[in-house]
Amino acid sequence: MKTEQFERLLESVREMGSIKSGRTKPARTTSFAPDDVRGTREKLELTQEQFATMIGVSVATLRNWEQGRRLPDGPARALLRVAAVHPEAVVSALRR
Repeated sequence: MKTEQFERLLESVREMGSIKSGRTKPARTTSFAPDDVRGTREKLELTQEQFATMIGVSVATLRNWEQGRRLPDGPARALLRVAAVHPEAVVSALRR
């Protein structure tokens, strides 16, 4: 790894620590409200079991998202965002 790349990575890690400790606010945040998860599923006219299977999560995980006990993160959050805007694309891609 080049010195410049390492310094950028190190600065990023320091920034993460500062955000985590509350000294700095993140530049951007993303959230996906429980109603959004339920609304997306209902827009697709799927049961919790069907939707969970389609996106590759357990029904318990989906219920936790819908009831606000947990929030989707990473790839799941991205997939839910796409499903909310272009449900037909998600259905077409994942039902194969």
